[in-house]
Amino acid sequence: MLIGALLVSFLLSIFLTPFVGKLAFKLGATDKPNERKVHSKIMPRMGGLAIFLSFLITFLPFLLFMDDFGEQLPLLVGALVIILIGMADDIFELRAAPKFLGQVLAALIIVLWGGLEVEFINLPFFTDTLEFGVFSIPITILWIVSIINAINLIDGLDGLAGGVSTIALVTIATMALIKGDLFVAMVALIVIGSTLGFLKYNFHPAKIFMGDTGALFLGYIIAVLSLLGFKNVTMISLIVPIIILGVPISDTFFAIIRRVVNKQPISAADKSHLHHCLINLGFTHKQTVLLIYALAACFGLAAIIFSFATMWGALILVTGLLLIIEIFVEKIGLVNSNYQPLLKMLNFKNKP
Repeated sequence: MLIGALLVSFLLSIFLTPFVGKLAFKLGATDKPNERKVHSKIMPRMGGLAIFLSFLITFLPFLLFMDDFGEQLPLLVGALVIILIGMADDIFELRAAPKFLGQVLAALIIVLWGGLEVEFINLPFFTDTLEFGVFSIPITILWIVSIINAINLIDGLDGLAGGVSTIALVTIATMALIKGDLFVAMVALIVIGSTLGFLKYNFHPAKIFMGDTGALFLGYIIAVLSLLGFKNVTMISLIVPIIILGVPISDTFFAIIRRVVNKQPISAADKSHLHHCLINLGFTHKQTVLLIYALAACFGLAAIIFSFATMWGALILVTGLLLIIEIFVEKIGLVNSNYQPLLKMLNFKNKP
């Protein structure tokens, strides 16, 4: 059943994407070249609509026959809000405020109506739990909105956001199957199929972009599924989705650091994201995308290993990951060329 759902959504996406591309041109949802873009001609965006429609058509028959239909409906309603916001941005190029409000609205739907909350975590080496209390709803909303924007920010090269999202969803589906959570696995696999079908047209050289319609939808689904699959279990489980999304979260985190260090507004756009840095180092467009895929896969594998590790093993793994990330960031100049505190410290210690 699960493999069948994946195949159906995959074929639907392949079929629907060309039609969505034609619709994008008719609606004016196009992406024009500028100094920050890597493409050199006008491209249709809003391709994420094909991902959503493929997901919706495949998922609805399952949803209608579920005993807990009412409990799962908020997921779809929140997704619909995100799609409408994304389409509006792809067509009219919305300002940041309405986009942000739309994301918060979608998060509120799944939190208040769907009852999705991170209410507590278990602290390592302690028997007591840390209860979030009145902060549980704001923390959950912050997580959802943050992941939505992290996926959106990494959408800078052909096939990049779609591929990284697919790898994250494969990890989530794998861990859901291990836990026996068939609903999370099913939703993840349907979105995987929809995204892979779209990648046929979106991988370099792309014929269509997913736009905010796709990036916001994928971010929303990943954020919600990661909470559905791992919420309220242990400190370890709370960290698992962070590791799974290590690439977009790291890129977003260091983008904030970069703008603070360079005294720029947090919302300022730049051309110094992970993919930009790798291209500046001499990697081709396709090599950069494949390298980031490999990084995302490593994070996914680390998340699976982490979930089975002992407490000390998990802490050692996280410490190692953080050190590797920091060295990698300093090597490629993700913050700026002068930001190398760890490398300078290591060089200092190595001097005679």
